[in-house]
Amino acid sequence: MITIKRAVLIALGDELLSGIRREGNCAWLAGKLSRAGWKVECMEIIPDGNSSLSPFLEKWIGNTDLLVLSGGLGPTHDDCTRQALAAFLGTGLERADEAYDKILSRYPDDMRKNLENSRDTQGIIPSGTRPLHNPAGSALGVAFEKDGTKVLAFPGVPVEFTAMAEQELSGELGPKNGTWASVLIAGWAESLLKDRLAPVINRRELHITILPAPGLIEFYIRGTPENVARAAEDVRALVPNDWLPEGAGSLAGAAVMAAAEKRLTLACAESCTGGMVGAALTSIPGSSEVFFGSAVCYSNTAKKSILSVNEEILLHHGAVSSLCAAEMALGAQKIYGTDIAVSVTGIAGPGGGAPEKPVGTVWFGLADRGGVETVKRIFTGDRETVRTRAKNFALDRLWRKIREAPGE
Repeated sequence: MITIKRAVLIALGDELLSGIRREGNCAWLAGKLSRAGWKVECMEIIPDGNSSLSPFLEKWIGNTDLLVLSGGLGPTHDDCTRQALAAFLGTGLERADEAYDKILSRYPDDMRKNLENSRDTQGIIPSGTRPLHNPAGSALGVAFEKDGTKVLAFPGVPVEFTAMAEQELSGELGPKNGTWASVLIAGWAESLLKDRLAPVINRRELHITILPAPGLIEFYIRGTPENVARAAEDVRALVPNDWLPEGAGSLAGAAVMAAAEKRLTLACAESCTGGMVGAALTSIPGSSEVFFGSAVCYSNTAKKSILSVNEEILLHHGAVSSLCAAEMALGAQKIYGTDIAVSVTGIAGPGGGAPEKPVGTVWFGLADRGGVETVKRIFTGDRETVRTRAKNFALDRLWRKIREAPGE
């Protein structure tokens, strides 16, 4: 029988509760722990201050395997994590000079002098606890174990939190082979996908999580290696044309991977997405082997002069039309000399819509050596939602076109 370890993650900061900053540390670590077979029982965001943290320490220490704290270890008046931990443990604070000296040794002399002024804040820890080296900043972390709970306190600066979590939890963050699987599925609405995959979802021996995002849904499976492997295989059989290959964590990654396998080259022509499709493709390592470029032609003048869109089409049909999308794709294919090109032209809003072309109307073109095809979608949501959905749909269509195309 598999024993699942449990974790609780707590982020401290008034700036997180007010929305001035967005919490990302605990969310990142939760993903890492979940994929390593842990159960994250709780994630909390609480205000700065000693009194805010104390009830959570009392609640969770002794009732979970791991408690990770993010924030409250800086040099300012509202950084009270050390004090709260000391009060919970019934001890005082002491300087960890050897550990703090190790941190200072990384800095040049002029910076070291300034950091010496923070020795009595960033260099102190509760008596009886272990100082944690900070490889990316100047504040020490804190570690101790009590009543079966391992407690780790890291600074809240994201680069420092990530570096220290990977340093201290390196043995815990690696995936447990076979105990989980993730299948990424493109082109489905969550409400329809849950019905299609009901035969797998209803298996009591599995723990299923469905994580929807625009254009892509992650079907996350946990259980014994045998059950997980069978379930993942069954999911792929139920949506045979829609799951992304292993190693592709996104639609852009799937498109680049497929193009590399077939030795096909790609290009984009973008209007309302403003380069988002090209940016997604170039975020994938190795994309330079297959992706040649994206022509961002927002104005009609640019569409005519760069992509050679016929002026009569723009006058009589408009930039948001099947004919314009087709000529944009053909234009990109020609100027970049690629095997396949995708185009996007639409009305992202909030203005610019009309009864025959409401806000959210987007046309897509796909050109290859055999010709060009177009498709229209009407997306709902605000401007950025429309743009994001248009980007993802373009990548989805591009990936499917590459799979259909003959290789070199």
